[in-house]
Amino acid sequence: MLKVTPSGPNAWAISGIAHTGDMSQPTGKQVPKPALIGYRVLVVDDERALADLVGSYLTRDGFEVSMAGDGQQAIDQARQVDPDVMVLDLGLPVIDGVEVCRVVRTFSDCYIIMLTARTDEIDKIVGLSVGADDYLTKPFSPRELVARIHAMLRRPRASTASGKPPQEEPPRVFGAVSIDVAAREVHLGGEAVALTRTEFDVLEVLSARPKLVFSRRQLIDAVWDQTWVGDEHLVDVHVGHLRRKLGDDPSSTRYVRTVRGIGYGMGDGT
Repeated sequence: MLKVTPSGPNAWAISGIAHTGDMSQPTGKQVPKPALIGYRVLVVDDERALADLVGSYLTRDGFEVSMAGDGQQAIDQARQVDPDVMVLDLGLPVIDGVEVCRVVRTFSDCYIIMLTARTDEIDKIVGLSVGADDYLTKPFSPRELVARIHAMLRRPRASTASGKPPQEEPPRVFGAVSIDVAAREVHLGGEAVALTRTEFDVLEVLSARPKLVFSRRQLIDAVWDQTWVGDEHLVDVHVGHLRRKLGDDPSSTRYVRTVRGIGYGMGDGT
């Protein structure tokens, strides 16, 4: 498997690569892309060799790639290019990745994959708590990163899953919570609730079949994609954020209920 491994404080050794062409070329040039792709990805990492490698893989897959080397550049670039996906390193100079994610979430709902060189669970939880959708721990396979980006962009939306025009479906109501799938809006007691894409997708899956209980794996398959590989407890973190935003009491949940030993289901709001 292709791996990127640290070889010093400011360098990365890239081993096991079989390729043609120059893998370290800058990705800022305009590269011809398939007409069916056209998605914009912002790669944010202060390790230029790693950023170039990731960018080259994405460019070859037809993505429009922009790069930033520190946190302030990342925020500025995100405002300028309006990316569909951001690949964001946690340990950035000037402004760290967690704060970048927090700021970007105030003006963008792009998918965010956070990269971390640390394996501590708290790093992953903190990243997800400020709005990241997924994470990868260094060293990682660039092919796995690209696969996860494709999986995110293939996420089923309600407009395609139901087989009928989205305007035909009325809002789903559970007590004080109203879910407008077509508009991707959620209201609690008439007030709009700001959810990330992933949080909305989890809620959409649960509310579409409220009598069912979904295991973590079933939610991952429905929201992230069947090809997703990683820690399934990622689901628990997003459910926790969703409950907090809906004002759900963990000891007596009304909207997202836990069925011990099985998974999660939609509550009726009472």
